[in-house]
Amino acid sequence: MEEFNQLMKVRFEKLNRLRELGINPYPYEYPQTHKSREIKENFEKLEKQIVSVAGRMMTVRLMGKAAFCDIQDEQGRIQIYVRKNEIGEQDFEIFKMLDIGDLVGFKGEVFKTRTGEISVFAREFKLLAKSLRPLPIVKEKEEDGKRIVYDQFADKEMRYRQRYVDLIVNPEVKEVFVKRTQIIRAIRAFLDERGFLEVETPILQPIYGGATARPFVTHHNALDRKLYLRIANELYLKRLIVGGFERVYEFAKDFRNEGMDRFHNPEFTLLELYVAYKDYKWMMDFVEQLFAHVAQTVLGTTKIRFSGHEIDLSPPWQRLTMYEAIEKFTGVNISDMDEKQLREVAEKLKVEVTPEMGSGKIIDEIFGEHVEPKLIQPTFIYDYPIEMSPLAKKHREKSGLVERFEPIIAGKEVANAFSELNDPIDQKERFLEQLKLRERGDEEAQMMDEDYIRALEYGMPPTAGLGIGIDRLVMLITDQPSIRDVILFPQMRPENK
Repeated sequence: MEEFNQLMKVRFEKLNRLRELGINPYPYEYPQTHKSREIKENFEKLEKQIVSVAGRMMTVRLMGKAAFCDIQDEQGRIQIYVRKNEIGEQDFEIFKMLDIGDLVGFKGEVFKTRTGEISVFAREFKLLAKSLRPLPIVKEKEEDGKRIVYDQFADKEMRYRQRYVDLIVNPEVKEVFVKRTQIIRAIRAFLDERGFLEVETPILQPIYGGATARPFVTHHNALDRKLYLRIANELYLKRLIVGGFERVYEFAKDFRNEGMDRFHNPEFTLLELYVAYKDYKWMMDFVEQLFAHVAQTVLGTTKIRFSGHEIDLSPPWQRLTMYEAIEKFTGVNISDMDEKQLREVAEKLKVEVTPEMGSGKIIDEIFGEHVEPKLIQPTFIYDYPIEMSPLAKKHREKSGLVERFEPIIAGKEVANAFSELNDPIDQKERFLEQLKLRERGDEEAQMMDEDYIRALEYGMPPTAGLGIGIDRLVMLITDQPSIRDVILFPQMRPENK
């Protein structure tokens, strides 16, 4: 820490010296004409042309009356050649005061060095922002034409906490977030081409619903009422289906007051969409097509690699009912069991359950422990117990079940879909059952939403609904092990000072 403070002290001294020389270390603009990759890809056209480039100085090599440095912009790096005779003695002395991390603009001629590296021969330069904190030292070398990085800025917690530094010194991280944007863009195009309308629904809600989760609570001073950050946008989107829109979707920031691990962040992105006059069978086919489209658009293939597995997203996907899947991986048929019997099965399978859990939660725990991690290739798990799905339509043929599915890929669910419950009487009864679970201590059970019941009483057409965890989908497509690797600024525990 003492060495770090000394390095900062030296940089502050340089900052003051530059100001004494009449140099503004934080000017207002710079006329950048070209980016690094643009110059490299169009060298034949740009050779001997004057360009202006700008970026962060990442390396510098002083050699008497000349120097080489690399600057990094959003596209990559490019080498700059600086010669004292060209820029003048005073400016060369100023150049030598620059540090790694400083943002600098260079104007000069595009050329290729004797070693064949495309570079810019500086005619002039301008300091654009003085860096007062030294960057973590990242060493690299080239072997057989490949960039080898060592002594990397690799402390995960520090990288998440100081994402701005992570992006500077680990530029490959940017590619994950470029792909994230491409994934969302591909989904939007897919939906827009099929007649969906993108809408917005409230983030602050008087009654939270649409999922089983604990909310974040806030207070509105002017109305003097408690409000909740939404845990899902489902109930508002289905109000729009009642109102006459037939295909709607929303990319929503949702908030759930839950633990944090590599698959959960309290703030996350959820895509929900609803289609009138369709059911969950139609939606299964739709999901297969959507996932395959996204992979093909972003990666150029439907075959992806995640956590050491090669996974093929092309249709058709395997389909198993929840009871079939549990029997397949545990050897136990639970389809006709009551809560007492399910508790006995959970005990035999060494699945931890608590007294407040009903049958649905117990089945969910058994599935999560013994089935889900083993489903690597895309698999639809469908036909869930009614207790697990208070917003899904009762199964048209099988008593005690609902028409619901989840696609499981690489051992984790990435979406959730229903034939949506549109019977207001049945829906009210389901909400009442959820309230009983709350009375037993289940804090994640859903609330009664009288206005939503009122909307259903006006009539909602048969509807298929889908929710996709965008962060998990990005993890999958970019082969990232943690949700924190695909969220630019994930939630962190307080920093120890």
